[in-house]
Amino acid sequence: MAAITSRLWRQYRSISLIWRIFVAFLLGSAAGIAFGDQMAVVQPVGDLFLRLLNMLVIPIIVFTLLTGIRQLSPAKLGRIGGATVGLYAVTTTFAGIIGLLVANVLQPGKGVEFVSGEPQSQAPPSLMDVILGIVPNNPVAALAEGNLLATVFFVIVFGIALTYVRSQQEQYADAVDSVFEAFEVGAEAMFVIVRGVLEFGVLGIFALMASGIGTEGIGVFTSLGELVLAIAIAIVVHIVFTYLIVLMGLVVDVSPIAFLSGAKDAMVTAFATRSSTGTLPVTMRNAEEDLRIAERIYSFTLPVGATANMDGAAIRQAITVMFAANVVGQPLALTEQVFVLLVAVLISIGTAGVPGAGIVMLTVILTQVGLPLEVVGFVAGVDPILGRIATMNNVTGDLAVSTVIGKWNDGLDLDDGVWSKDLGGVANVVPGDD
Repeated sequence: MAAITSRLWRQYRSISLIWRIFVAFLLGSAAGIAFGDQMAVVQPVGDLFLRLLNMLVIPIIVFTLLTGIRQLSPAKLGRIGGATVGLYAVTTTFAGIIGLLVANVLQPGKGVEFVSGEPQSQAPPSLMDVILGIVPNNPVAALAEGNLLATVFFVIVFGIALTYVRSQQEQYADAVDSVFEAFEVGAEAMFVIVRGVLEFGVLGIFALMASGIGTEGIGVFTSLGELVLAIAIAIVVHIVFTYLIVLMGLVVDVSPIAFLSGAKDAMVTAFATRSSTGTLPVTMRNAEEDLRIAERIYSFTLPVGATANMDGAAIRQAITVMFAANVVGQPLALTEQVFVLLVAVLISIGTAGVPGAGIVMLTVILTQVGLPLEVVGFVAGVDPILGRIATMNNVTGDLAVSTVIGKWNDGLDLDDGVWSKDLGGVANVVPGDD
């Protein structure tokens, strides 16, 4: 019996994780449709999977971020940091523009009867509160509370200080290296845990989809179809144009198909969990094992991206505000749309990478453009699907920007991982290489 069980387990493990997750996603959706509310019984399994992912977020950020900083001088860290933040800002601006263009072409919400609803969001923070909140009053409290922006800020400052001490005070160089080595061991241990959590994730994703569709009903994926369609189209355009054509094809000069192959695990996990930060362990694994980005690069760019790069949020908020204006009969003028773009880009930076954060941020923009907050209750019906596709866009952008930063800083191995594989019968060589 033990031999049979062992053989079956090996056969199961021989199937790619992405296919196991995809099958779990389909089976969970089918079970939710077929059995309805009865599938709420598996909700705890999905909740456990999300808790396991969230458990990893803060430790993996601390360990990997410090491990990456170890290999950087203060000057080099500044160069990588500036390029990372700048590129994230550019892609988010592109996202907002694409969102508004698609909304103007498709005009979602025209002819839709407004249904009043009570917004369920808490009072959103002001933009200044978001900016000030990056600097923690108490770093330990920030760690305990899961305040990612504050944690990333403190870890970066602490890491820079350690590299400065190592370079300026030789008597402490060995001690500083010992500290970095301890964190490197911690990072390796975290990746061992990540692999175990992802194995459990097959069950977790099945449970999330089955319970979600079973309790909320298939209508949550079909109501307000115009809004969902507009956001989905904008996100596809953004991924294809900004990430695949511009960043991969023109800037990095690699195969866009190879990039998608290397990013697919994180994309599927993000769609299932609706959490950029919760997907971070999977995103880091794709960066290291598939896209072959150096740890000194992705350990900095991915945590920053998970907290500050919200291209999907910018698209979603821009189109949703246009939709809201249409359903209440107050179409926005061009100048108002430019204002929406600016607010959407700035607010998206402060949007938490967790499920439901988009609803909170939507109240900010609606208030800024003078639209009734009751629209939030109307849009909340399709929040699950909007959050899924926006989050998938976010993590794709995190990996695309990380790939570019790796290319610019000799931290991308184009002779290994997905870059060296034969995809679709055609060798995946870097265009232009002899």
